[in-house]
Amino acid sequence: MSKKPSKSLAQELDRYITPFRYDGSGKFHLKDHKTDEKGDLDKEKAQEILEANKKRLIAFQEKLYAQDRWSVLIVFQAMDAGGKDSAIKAIFEGINPQGCAVSAFKAPSSKELDHDFLWRHAVALPERGHIGIFNRSHYEECLVTRVHPEILAKEKLPQKVLTKNIWKERFEDISAWERYLARNGTVVLKFFLNLSKDEQRERFLDRLEEPAKQWKFSMDDIKERALWPRYQAVYQDIVRHTATPHAPWYVVPADHKWFARVVIGSAIVAALEKLDLRFPRADKASLGEFDEVRKALEKEEKADKKQKTRKQPHAQ
Repeated sequence: MSKKPSKSLAQELDRYITPFRYDGSGKFHLKDHKTDEKGDLDKEKAQEILEANKKRLIAFQEKLYAQDRWSVLIVFQAMDAGGKDSAIKAIFEGINPQGCAVSAFKAPSSKELDHDFLWRHAVALPERGHIGIFNRSHYEECLVTRVHPEILAKEKLPQKVLTKNIWKERFEDISAWERYLARNGTVVLKFFLNLSKDEQRERFLDRLEEPAKQWKFSMDDIKERALWPRYQAVYQDIVRHTATPHAPWYVVPADHKWFARVVIGSAIVAALEKLDLRFPRADKASLGEFDEVRKALEKEEKADKKQKTRKQPHAQ
């Protein structure tokens, strides 16, 4: 009796990936995506999946680094207290830091403002064999600048380009840039941590109560919270206009951090599996050299043992 073919990793994890993936096909409405989804999991089972995904990610990263062909760009966007920092810490625990870097983009410096809006993000891109994580990203240039027009005014753009079409044009520029990256071997994965306003309030209160978390809180967080409907509308526009098959968005239910980590980790390892990563194989010439080196080392080892035997004191 023939055995059933084993499922690929992507198939095994599909229930935690596909429902939250949007690649631009069909309509997108943010309100249709639940923030408190649990995927029929409990916290204990979710932790088991998280641990399994961490082991898979560590193994894939080692091959990614050794093969030195692909690079991976992972983008995180969320409202304040959305869980980006803790997700990065939980999912990438144990990763070799030589092949992974996190870039957190704050307000642009004067030097950055003297360049185009994608410049500072382009210089932070991961090199081949590496994973790059953007904790907030180039999408802030279509988000904060749109919610706060006064920030856009500081970017010193010529008045001629500040038209009503600027956001449409920025979406086009970002999509073209991400397509260019994909065509040059960078896998682009984008995660929007979809948090409810009620859960954000609870996390703010938690930060205010715990001294170890108070440093995370800012009065600006409350000012931005008052603009919640505007931010949600802009996020919907961003996902709707920049999701593509080569750079999809994952709209991650973020009210339960443990489930958000299952979705994010599963999407990352499934994407890496598709790259068919392998350790480079040595050619015949190298194998011949290795054989010579092995013989020399073994000869050296025998000589060392013989020398140590001679130096041992004889029994009286």
